[in-house]
Amino acid sequence: MDKYQEQPHLLDRHLEWMMNSLLAIVRDNGSPPPLVHLAFKFLYIITKVRGYKRFLPLFPHEVGDLQPVLDMLVDQNPKDSETWETRYMLLLWLSMICLIPFDLARFDGNITSEEGHARVPTMDRILKIAKCYLVVSDKARDAAAVLVSKFIVRPDVRQKRMPDFLDWTLSMLSKSSFQTMEGTVVMNGMLQALAQLFKHGKREDCLPYAATVLECLDNCKLSESNQMVLRKLGMKLVQRLGLTFVKPKVAKWRYQRGCRSLAANLQAQSSAVQNQMIIVAANEADKEEEYDIPGEIENVVEQLLVGLKDKDTIVRWSAAKGIGRITGRLPKELADDVIGSLLDCFSFQETDNAWHGGCLALAELGRRGLLLPSRISDVVPVILKALTYDEKRGACSVGSNVRDAACYVCWAFARAYDPAELIPFISQISSALVIAAVFDRDVNCRRAASAAFQENVGRQGTFPHGIDILTAADYFAVGNRVNCYLTISVYIASFPEYTQPMIDHLVNMKINHWDSVIRELSTKALHNLTQRAPEYMANVVLPRLLPLSVGTDLHTRHGAILACAEITHALCKLAEENNRSRTYYFNEKSLEGLKQIHQEVCNNYQIYFLTVCTLIEKLSLSKMPFRGDPIIVLMNDSAVSALAALCNEYYINENGEADPALQDELVTQYVSELQNTEEMIRCGFSRALGALPRFLLKGRLQQVLEGLKKVTLISPADVSFAEARRDALIAIAKVCQTIGVNGEGTQEEYVCKDNVTQIYATLLSGMTDYTTDSRGDVGGWVREAAMTSLMEVTLLLVQNEAELINANICKQIMCWLAQQSAEKIDKFRAHAGSVFLTLLHFDHPPVPHIPHREELERIFPRSEKETLNWNAASEAFPRITQLLGLPTYQYYVLLGLSVSVGGLTETTLRYSAQSLFDYMKKIQNDSSAMESFCETLIKVFEDNLRNDRVSVPLLTMLDQMLANGCFDIFTMQENQPFAVKLFTLCKEEIKRSKDIRKLRSSIGIYFFLTFSRFCGLIQFQGDMREKVLFQLFLLLCHPFPVIRKTTASQVYEMLITYSDVVDPAIMDEVMTILSDTNWEAELPVVREKRNCLCDLMKVPKPQLVSKVNTDVSKTVHLPFPGKEKG
Repeated sequence: MDKYQEQPHLLDRHLEWMMNSLLAIVRDNGSPPPLVHLAFKFLYIITKVRGYKRFLPLFPHEVGDLQPVLDMLVDQNPKDSETWETRYMLLLWLSMICLIPFDLARFDGNITSEEGHARVPTMDRILKIAKCYLVVSDKARDAAAVLVSKFIVRPDVRQKRMPDFLDWTLSMLSKSSFQTMEGTVVMNGMLQALAQLFKHGKREDCLPYAATVLECLDNCKLSESNQMVLRKLGMKLVQRLGLTFVKPKVAKWRYQRGCRSLAANLQAQSSAVQNQMIIVAANEADKEEEYDIPGEIENVVEQLLVGLKDKDTIVRWSAAKGIGRITGRLPKELADDVIGSLLDCFSFQETDNAWHGGCLALAELGRRGLLLPSRISDVVPVILKALTYDEKRGACSVGSNVRDAACYVCWAFARAYDPAELIPFISQISSALVIAAVFDRDVNCRRAASAAFQENVGRQGTFPHGIDILTAADYFAVGNRVNCYLTISVYIASFPEYTQPMIDHLVNMKINHWDSVIRELSTKALHNLTQRAPEYMANVVLPRLLPLSVGTDLHTRHGAILACAEITHALCKLAEENNRSRTYYFNEKSLEGLKQIHQEVCNNYQIYFLTVCTLIEKLSLSKMPFRGDPIIVLMNDSAVSALAALCNEYYINENGEADPALQDELVTQYVSELQNTEEMIRCGFSRALGALPRFLLKGRLQQVLEGLKKVTLISPADVSFAEARRDALIAIAKVCQTIGVNGEGTQEEYVCKDNVTQIYATLLSGMTDYTTDSRGDVGGWVREAAMTSLMEVTLLLVQNEAELINANICKQIMCWLAQQSAEKIDKFRAHAGSVFLTLLHFDHPPVPHIPHREELERIFPRSEKETLNWNAASEAFPRITQLLGLPTYQYYVLLGLSVSVGGLTETTLRYSAQSLFDYMKKIQNDSSAMESFCETLIKVFEDNLRNDRVSVPLLTMLDQMLANGCFDIFTMQENQPFAVKLFTLCKEEIKRSKDIRKLRSSIGIYFFLTFSRFCGLIQFQGDMREKVLFQLFLLLCHPFPVIRKTTASQVYEMLITYSDVVDPAIMDEVMTILSDTNWEAELPVVREKRNCLCDLMKVPKPQLVSKVNTDVSKTVHLPFPGKEKG
């Protein structure tokens, strides 16, 4: 049913048959209690979605239903938390049955039962049930309040029970306290019952008790309660009491709009305003029937006005509705006093809660025609302020609910008033709504403003260019804030009525906003809006911003500096487009003010360096006449984003070259800072070198490349400077692209045959960076940058002088990319795969010397270049493992696969392992392919011995391969070379490990997996078995108890799997020792059992040696004293 929550009315046609089907189960006497409860539970779910008010009339309410429902309720346990839905629905059903038009006394008959005891009358039974459930804490309490409202107002019950019931409720209210949980529950039930009773009861029946109830309610002091529900129910009861005090009549003085035709509203404004008549019955106010307004009304209105300032929205909303309902029954003068008191909420001494509640109340009054046209002039200025209400509180702000409610007021006014009444305010309201729809920070406010604007366009027909604006700024379009600021605003500003208000709002309200994102968006919006009003921007806005840019408020200064930069850039572009001087729109005062910003701000506030850099960038792009001014010298290294524009404009002479002294000073300073001890400084100057224009790099290329190369080298002092190495590699590619290619040129001016090898060596070295720290695999950033830079440099050379790329370089690039494409981290695998396919399929012209190009194009067709998802292990690994069949790529792909197959990520492990096993199955019968694969595998192991990044997952991969029978072809060969080498390498990997932390943290991964390798090697025949058994028996006396226990378990499983390892005559004894021995006991005890196993299986017993033993060649090294030898 949940999918019907937003449009529950779709259920209406199905409600009756669903209810009848479920109630048939309830009425069936043969239905077990669990089934009955389930039926009621389903009924509750339907009621929850559609609402009980719509569901209530569908309940059967015949006379015959009364006793069965009463009996079922009596049988219920109010404290059973599992069946509250049943009780809730039964109470709702009973509330409907209570409406039967018969005196309840007729159902009592003879009130003496067969046993002679007095039977409780039906009226008292129902009342007892209602009272019982008004004090429970579950949902049944709400249904009991509904029951009371239907039951007590019956004529027969009202006469006999209403006074007593009210006495009981007021007594319970007086005795309860909202400071306790029990008291809160009781007060909730009493308040609900009273509110429902005064809502549904007749005024003449309730009026005698209203003053007493109000007095009791005042004594409860609910406004001091922390319980939002109690305050809301109190506000609801207060307004119901207020409506009881005044007669239920429609005020004759209220404003009534005449024609409400949408078609008429959308006609020409002149005819719409002239033809429509305003019907205001003010002259009839004097003829109103005069009657006294009870003094309690003043108390009620006062409480409602206080409720408008409550901290919870639901309480304020209830108070606003109460203000609207009661004001509609008051005389005109009193109603006007209420409105005057309401307008006092809109003071900047009041909180945002008061503003929000006031807006809700104004909307209610306007919607009901209780806000006369004479008051509009007082209300509109308040609403315009509310549309931009935004108060900073700590790190955020409050006011979005106020702005949303202000939009609701505008929406209500559109429906309430004749267009002629709002004509004087149309310009202000339309501009304010457009500004809110485009520039508000919160999406719900932008959409509310758009809806209010749409309602005014349809109902009023007087908003300028309403249809055009609605088309561009509809509900969905305003959902994207960036689109609103940078696109929609430009379109709306093309209508002159909105241009200046939008600009003024950005300058006055948004460039000093607390949110830096809004400030930055606002300045970009001002850039785009400059073309709509260049003269206004230059003569009014810019002079206003210049003093703000050096003011004292941090937010205002930041926004003003950025706004000056953006407006200046936009004005210069506009002047250039119109073939005018760059300074056409600027006077001397403005130019001087722009030059003074950086000096005034940066000398005192270094946090604004980046902001001033944006200013410098924009001034440089604007080609402002500041050549030689201090601004250029002082800020030339502040930020990379401004550097390129700055240099291109101010560091180049008439001949297109740099001043030699300036070039030498600049490049030398930048290169020297590359060795700074601060990583971020290295990053900044690396990026700066990458951003330098060609005329500054010319003649200094080798110096720059050498400096960047040093940054990419890993030394103990800067091993963690991964971001600096990343930026240096990116800068090398940028420098190469800037300087250009000339094979026969000099290495100081071009990428040429003399330096191309050095460039590639530096970039390829980045592919081997696997540095890790507390942030994780930070070397991945370097590898990613290296891959990107290799691609950019290679494509640069291919497009200019492809002969500079030799076969060896191309082979290294493709092999390293293949390895990265087989590794475990999705992001880097995807990037490597993308670069790999880009180089493979590039054809303008093709990259030369790619090994096995035809086979690669068959594995990776050009048609799948864009569709292959390298992030998905299920797609990537089946393709990349096919490269194992290509000799050039086999080593590198296997190296990458080792890390993936032996990794910890389940998805990567599963698909990479399955792809590897599939490949192994294909070559099982090809002895040459198997031998080649095994040689490569041993080579990978040898090259990465004791390199935990590779060796640990490699051992895991070997374990899986042995378990999957990948090497079964070798198991029948005695002393097979592959098995011997594998055993030697496994033994070497764990030898002399003295890192206690490493051993402890990897017990479950490293050692356990290592031991399983030896057990796997038992498959192999010959001397290998004896060597493996000896190694395992050594580990049975390892200093770590968990290692001993794990080894024993592995040996036990191994002997079950390979029964021919042990003579059947001693098998049972060996298995008993392995299973019954406590391998976590002291070493002497364990050693005795281990030696017994050695004797039984005829394996040499390891011998204990002293701590100091010069004959290291015969020592088996363990990480603790007490070593054993063979």
